[in-house]
Amino acid sequence: MRYFVAVAEEMHFNRAASRLHIAQPALSQQIQQLERELKAQLFVRTTRSVALTDAGRALLPEARRVLAGAEHARAAVEHAAAGRLGPLRIGFVGSAALELVPELVLGLTARRPTLGLQLQEATTEAVIEALRTDTMDVGLVREIGQAPKDIETQELVREALVVAVPDSHRLASRAGVRLVDLAGEGFVVFPRHSVSRLYDHIAALCQRAGVRFHVTQEAVQFPTILGLVAARTGIAVVPAPLQFLRIPGVRYLALSDEDAVSTVSLIHLAGRADEALIAECRETAARLRGPGH
Repeated sequence: MRYFVAVAEEMHFNRAASRLHIAQPALSQQIQQLERELKAQLFVRTTRSVALTDAGRALLPEARRVLAGAEHARAAVEHAAAGRLGPLRIGFVGSAALELVPELVLGLTARRPTLGLQLQEATTEAVIEALRTDTMDVGLVREIGQAPKDIETQELVREALVVAVPDSHRLASRAGVRLVDLAGEGFVVFPRHSVSRLYDHIAALCQRAGVRFHVTQEAVQFPTILGLVAARTGIAVVPAPLQFLRIPGVRYLALSDEDAVSTVSLIHLAGRADEALIAECRETAARLRGPGH
């Protein structure tokens, strides 16, 4: 697979052989052996060029995944042999980075100082895809709801939702509101195509409250959404930890509706996670969040 990927990336047998530090005839023999095993031609070769066949193009992403998995396995063995577990690759939604992720990382590293953590921010859908391609081990995501069959989930916390309004807004002087009080308002939201689960969750809450979910502006980052609220382009319903972002001109109002919450869950690929580390993530989150969450 490593030889195949090198030729596919270089599109030249001599360059690939040089990159692999082997003789070109030996490389050609390895590729021919692979083609015999797969019963498919992977490259179209001429005296001047090399090109992937349809079978070769189908194999390339799979071969890269195989190599990534092999590298991850090698690293896991090295860490275990040295008395360490990991590295643990964690994907997380941006809104979890303000409270849950720092607490979780601090808890994990305190209990396992040699644990290697690799952290990457991504949307829920991107985290699910990364689990499937073995580029992440676990994810912290929002509103996973009915998870795909190949994904296992563990609810970690339920965070209250709050309303961000301009400080000149008609509701800004109130300590709290209900969703029904938002009737007639325009909402600043994530584009549904990029953050569909949280978008649909908030839209459903508004619908149940009899409030039309009228979108006035879209943005792809929470600070941008809150900046647009400060610019009086609309209001936004956001998870409570976003209150840590102090944006001039923005007030945060509590929502008293019982179902105005957002769920953060731990997810991993079924049957392919490091169960010891997954258990530690769950225990750490439960301990740090305390009872009632």
